[in-house]
Amino acid sequence: MTLQNFMNEAISPWMRKGGPDSDIVLSSRIRLARNFVRVPFPIVAEKNELEEVSEFMKNTYDHVSFQDYDDFNFVPIQDLSPVEKRVLVEKHLISPHLIEHDHVSGALISENEQVSIMINEEDHIRMQLYFPGFQLDQALEKAFELDDWLEKKVDYAFDETRGYLTSCPTNIGTGMRASVMMHLPALALTQQINRMIPAINQLGLVVRGIYGEGSEALGNIFQISNQITLGKSEQDIVADLQSVVQQLIEHERRARTQLQEQSEARLEDRIFRSYGVLEHSRIIESKEAANCISDVRLGIDLGIIQNVKQPILNELMTLIQPGFLQQYANKKLSPNERDILRATLIRERIELDQ
Repeated sequence: MTLQNFMNEAISPWMRKGGPDSDIVLSSRIRLARNFVRVPFPIVAEKNELEEVSEFMKNTYDHVSFQDYDDFNFVPIQDLSPVEKRVLVEKHLISPHLIEHDHVSGALISENEQVSIMINEEDHIRMQLYFPGFQLDQALEKAFELDDWLEKKVDYAFDETRGYLTSCPTNIGTGMRASVMMHLPALALTQQINRMIPAINQLGLVVRGIYGEGSEALGNIFQISNQITLGKSEQDIVADLQSVVQQLIEHERRARTQLQEQSEARLEDRIFRSYGVLEHSRIIESKEAANCISDVRLGIDLGIIQNVKQPILNELMTLIQPGFLQQYANKKLSPNERDILRATLIRERIELDQ
């Protein structure tokens, strides 16, 4: 397994599997932040101290497997090109923050890309584990097992009163962020999502875009996660998130039914126009492509479009991103060149699926 394997495919192997409610919930993720007990947090540590953390993780876990998730492969971030770094972010294998500290950071990524461990990000260790669809309980159970597996060889910074100690005070306690990626086109079309987001925030949860903090909801994809990590157990945090996500699923399904009943012709017109744009465009920007993919995905879920399979749209959402386009072309592209290649790849993929 080489770095090139992570770069070749736009969609991770685990994403090809369907999951519960996968028409609306694309993925469930648990991320745990942990720190070495006798090493200063990354924000204040000396370079040699962070290098020791990175070397320890590489020497201990590179080419080692956790359960049946295939071997981990250590990726030194400083050795990657800017395009390669961007591709790993676009595939959600690492965070944008990790590449800001690339001189001492690394990542252990399982071959099936379901598990990754970021090293020397904001904390010494940030492990994340994905499941397809709405499977937060399963993701939490496996994250606990991964945490226990690492703790056999890593002495964590832990306080009996405050819990796991982290660089950012907002992560102290469980050190856990649970999140789900949701496709909510009907709530966006009816503008209900605008009044729901403030209400969700009041419950101690946060709604972000597709690439987390600071990103926009490209293609009507929203990331819902917990903000509170202290004073609640991991199970309670997940239960609270599950409750809100379940309500959002019900609201989205109700809005889809309403759109079909009250504006069927207008909805079908929008979906087929977007399908036409994807099928015939010779040049297309990423935002327009994402919005059209969202419309077509909604059309598939409602049975309006039947000659395109949903997985091809999951692949396209990554494939149309700037980093992956340049990786595919194997050279740096201007914005106009990216728009042309994006349109070409979309046409090819849709034709292949027919």
